Amino acid sequence: MDKGPLRSSASGSSDHEKRRESGISSSSSSENPPPVIVVDPALERVWRKLDMWILPVVTMFYLLSFLDRSNIGNARVAGLQKDLKMTNKEYSIALTVTYVPYIAAELPSNLLLRIVGPDLMLPTMLTLWGIVTTLQGVVRTYHGLLACRFFLGLLEGGVFPGLVLYLSFFYPRQRLQWRISAFFSAASVSGAFSGLLAFGIINMNGIGHRPGWAWIFILEGLVTFAFGLISFALLPRSPAHARFFSQAEKDYVITKLREDGATAKNEASDRFSWREVGMAFTLPQVWMLAIVFFFDGTVLYGLAYFTPSIVQGLGYTASRAQLMSVPPFAVAFFLTMIGAYISDRYRCRGFTSMFSTLLCVIGFGMFLGSAKHHIQYASLFFSIPGTYLAAATLSTWSANNATPHTRRATAIAIGFIMTNSGGILATWLLGSLSAAPRYILATRVLLAFSVLMVVISGLNTWYLWDQNKKKAETRRNSTIAQEKPGLGDRSAWFEYAL
Repeated sequence: MDKGPLRSSASGSSDHEKRRESGISSSSSSENPPPVIVVDPALERVWRKLDMWILPVVTMFYLLSFLDRSNIGNARVAGLQKDLKMTNKEYSIALTVTYVPYIAAELPSNLLLRIVGPDLMLPTMLTLWGIVTTLQGVVRTYHGLLACRFFLGLLEGGVFPGLVLYLSFFYPRQRLQWRISAFFSAASVSGAFSGLLAFGIINMNGIGHRPGWAWIFILEGLVTFAFGLISFALLPRSPAHARFFSQAEKDYVITKLREDGATAKNEASDRFSWREVGMAFTLPQVWMLAIVFFFDGTVLYGLAYFTPSIVQGLGYTASRAQLMSVPPFAVAFFLTMIGAYISDRYRCRGFTSMFSTLLCVIGFGMFLGSAKHHIQYASLFFSIPGTYLAAATLSTWSANNATPHTRRATAIAIGFIMTNSGGILATWLLGSLSAAPRYILATRVLLAFSVLMVVISGLNTWYLWDQNKKKAETRRNSTIAQEKPGLGDRSAWFEYAL
């Protein structure tokens, strides 16, 4: 077996310098000194292999998830609300019903992911929610829609936190945001794609004696169901089970993850523990990010669900509004990917978060400050890209700064519980509490949330920098042998991602 990329070295400052020269973080779990990994160009291809095999599948998962959850906004513009005789309040209730089981499922789902196996759990959820999405196209009553939205939320609840956690099984921390952004950008693509699909599908109005909005659900749900069945054969359980890797490549990935602190060197440390679930709730960085997640969730889902309605309120017809909602989401895709590259390359999660939320401040300020339709439409090119870049950055930041596995799984789930709690607020803010087309109350709230996101992201960056400074001092004055085991991210040898 080829062990070429691994070698031991003396401890101390020379060891740290060798890691730096190899481009490797000195962070690690606290149980043992990290092995030095000399970067082997022949084995560095493993990351591109993962990108080719894992990322397309994960991206499709999230594209279909976001598409099936948010296409109700396109269906509303196409006549869903009118045909089912829903008031604005009832439409908001239909959206809220999705979020309640969605939120309830997130933490249990993340804790079960490794136990059940992501190769079984994620495809099963995808297949089942495809069936539910399709059934939305055959409902005849408001209560039938409510039932579908409930089960859609229950089955989709673990998808985003599960996918973030799943990618952390394969990629070191400073390689993670670009990959999370690659699949999360599917959300912005789905925003654009759903507009284009809806524009074409509503022309099927009357086929099979069904309205155009029903075909949006039926066709998109059938695609999800089909891909769900296929995906059982596509997702590996872990790097050790990746059939596209040689044994040397498996060893290289696993050792890189352990050296980086993404997984514990001692497998016992990564086993499920209720203590580690509780520990996640005590981390200051988790709660600062949880607040930002809530604010960003409000902005993100408000724009995801209501952009077609906002654009229609600018004077466009229903079909034209579907098309005009596409460009801001297309810009969001490119900005998310560029921002992810910069964040990974320069290790600046906090500054990327502050920049992205500042774009939201600009966008909502423009929308609130002008009644001119072209300025209001232009504001979407700031707020939509800003919130999508922020969401991808926050997701990575949360995954980077908690270890071992159970603590990280819980921290990620807390963030997404808060995100979707913000989604509940968004449905009421824009659905019934703010009058179209100006949405004055909602815009004021979203503007205030955007300002607070900038501030709290800055506070979290400062806190993590200060903790790293204290950890560096501890490392200078002690050895790893003096540190008690099980500290995880609180170990002096684990450096927080800023």
